[in-house]
Amino acid sequence: MEFDELDVVALAADLPAEGLKAGAVGTIVDIFRDPELAYEVEFTDDDGATLSLTTLTPEQVRPA
Repeated sequence: MEFDELDVVALAADLPAEGLKAGAVGTIVDIFRDPELAYEVEFTDDDGATLSLTTLTPEQVRPA
């Protein structure tokens, strides 16, 4: 499944280096297509502060 900018997605697996667990919800803020498809996803806390801004492959995200 391909996502669009500003889509809300969930993390498919833990990302220990980012302190994120599978199921964490984030927003796609950018999409890269070259050299291959990837998503820049922002994860925030309940107050809207950024917890992580990371680039993920399509396999690392799923619909929220």
